Amino acid sequence: MDAGYSLEKLVQAYFDCRRHKRTTASALRFEQRLEYNLMELHEAMEDGSYRPGPSICFAISRPRPREVWAASFPDRIVHHMVYNQIAERFHRRFIADSCACIPGRGTLYGATRLEAKVRSLTQNWSRPAFYLKIDLANFFVSIDKRVLWPLLVDQIHERWWRGLTKIVLFHDPREDYELRGSAETLAKVPEHKRLTNADRYHGLPIGNLSSQFFANVLLNELDQHIKHYIRARHYTRYVDDMVLLHESPDWLNAALADINAFLPSLGLALNPRKTVLQPIHRGIDYVGQVILPWRRVTRRRTLRQALDRLEDMSDEDVYTSGNSYLGLVRQASHSHHEQALICRALLKRGHAVDGLHLEKAFRKRC
Repeated sequence: MDAGYSLEKLVQAYFDCRRHKRTTASALRFEQRLEYNLMELHEAMEDGSYRPGPSICFAISRPRPREVWAASFPDRIVHHMVYNQIAERFHRRFIADSCACIPGRGTLYGATRLEAKVRSLTQNWSRPAFYLKIDLANFFVSIDKRVLWPLLVDQIHERWWRGLTKIVLFHDPREDYELRGSAETLAKVPEHKRLTNADRYHGLPIGNLSSQFFANVLLNELDQHIKHYIRARHYTRYVDDMVLLHESPDWLNAALADINAFLPSLGLALNPRKTVLQPIHRGIDYVGQVILPWRRVTRRRTLRQALDRLEDMSDEDVYTSGNSYLGLVRQASHSHHEQALICRALLKRGHAVDGLHLEKAFRKRC
């Protein structure tokens, strides 16, 4: 073992894996025999016998119907351990405008970064400019692992960690999985968006930390092409949602043609129905917010869904969900109206709210 693997790294990965999910059924089952389970996984790491276990497949309906694949808890620990070991060397190569699954670069980072670029390009909204918003077609299902693997090998020089990464990447969850949840919801997922229908060596399971990280490694090639070959000065990306800014719509159209020509080398393609070229002053819908002149507001659809869910969900979920929605809309720079609407919905459900700042709901008294 030439890579410095240790039990300490496995234990740290376990603590990272259970963070915020300690009360889930799989985490509780693992914790019931914690020492035994960790030592069993440790021995499999040392003797090379580790192989991923069965996954769980289910469908969600929000924000749109899609398949989700949940790896077993021991496998998720391994995903975190691989991420902890190799992620930093890739993060150093990523551009500053790449967001999602990178520490400190969530939706708020993406929204504020794009707003700063808009202000810079338009001289604080005093000059006209345009934006090009593009999205990849069936992104996670389309990823070709044979294209992705050489990009990982380039930066993983330790033989043992390279082998473990290969096991994680090329594991096909379709070979052993349990189908759960509503068959009706699963039927709403389009056939071309299902991992179960993807070709061999294609597709990463949505729901795993490793999948999000691997997706960023692949799309870093596109980021580098856009920044250094197309020379887009104002560009940002959140997963597969990308925005380019420029004074000239002709330049943006030429950039779009160049991106379309480059993507087949990664085994990807744009979704033409989600390609938008418009003046910036109309507003840019990005990471759940809309960037408008002098303000950022929460996307109307997001707010409407939050209010509908708070009205219909069970009593035991209203408190935690309401505070989560308050935290979400508070990310926008102009969110007082949205906060007031959510607080009003919480008051109807019997919860008290912070009337001064509209930032927090309190539990109902028994």
